[in-house]
Amino acid sequence: MDSYRVLSLDGGGIRGYLTILLLERLEAERPGFLQQFDLYAGTSTGSIIALALAQGTPLAEIRNLYEKKGSTIFHDSLFDNIRDLGFALGAKYDQKYLKKELLAHFGRTRLEELPKRVLISSFDLDHPAEDEHTPRMWKAKFFHNYPGEDCDGREFIVNVALRSSAAPFYFPSYQGFVDGFVVANNPSMCAVSQVLDETDVPLEQIVLLSVGTGLNPRYVADKKGDWGWIKWMIQVHPLSRHWYALPLIYMMWEGGVELANYQCRQLLGSRFHRLDPLLARPVDIDEVRSVKKLRKIAGDEPLDATFDWIDDHLKVAAVSPA
Repeated sequence: MDSYRVLSLDGGGIRGYLTILLLERLEAERPGFLQQFDLYAGTSTGSIIALALAQGTPLAEIRNLYEKKGSTIFHDSLFDNIRDLGFALGAKYDQKYLKKELLAHFGRTRLEELPKRVLISSFDLDHPAEDEHTPRMWKAKFFHNYPGEDCDGREFIVNVALRSSAAPFYFPSYQGFVDGFVVANNPSMCAVSQVLDETDVPLEQIVLLSVGTGLNPRYVADKKGDWGWIKWMIQVHPLSRHWYALPLIYMMWEGGVELANYQCRQLLGSRFHRLDPLLARPVDIDEVRSVKKLRKIAGDEPLDATFDWIDDHLKVAAVSPA
């Protein structure tokens, strides 16, 4: 019985660099394993990687975006800081730099032109009423290129990637959409649902590798937690390395990740595998200075369990020792 293979990639901004490095290590030992997947699902930075992989882009080329363009994409000018009072009145960064890089790579390619299936999560801020019985309201949006009435094949890849990665606070909304982390920073369970809805593949044939962007060791030590909206939304720590925190945003971002893992483990059992290294300290999505540390974490992460899973479920031949 042939399996239906899914690769799911989390959001996490610059921490997508960790994802790329982990995938490079896996590909080096199991050449060709990345092109064996039938569906590439992604959120935010994971959506960019998923779209590139579905196009057949070499990992080294994707890695270049993080290594050489990260500081440009997450560039904030003094004038912009003054105008927006930090980021109190406006987003921290402009999307024009990211858009420029995406256009340089994808051009005007559409989802329907990709040789592989993709599922990209986003959030529509103002979805129009489809008929008199449905209200005008915001809603989750999952872009895909499966054939059918709801296919998004005519969408440009660049627009889909920017809609999925428009993280509130960090970037402006794009074409009325914001980052997919609002509904699914880990799109694993969404991918399973998509396969069951769009194909005749039974649940028993789905195998899924889910790769995260690193577990941030965050917690709230306050046992009482009698906080109002200001403290839940933003906390200022001027003397610390991370001089501000966004507790509620972080909880939404990272809490939903574990929910998807739990659901997939319950449904898929051993056919689900999660790779998500623990970070030594919290790394925010725009923390470009942590690239070297992410490289070390990726290099040190034990991958034996992941290789075993690949061998059992993807049937990729290992590289013979020299």
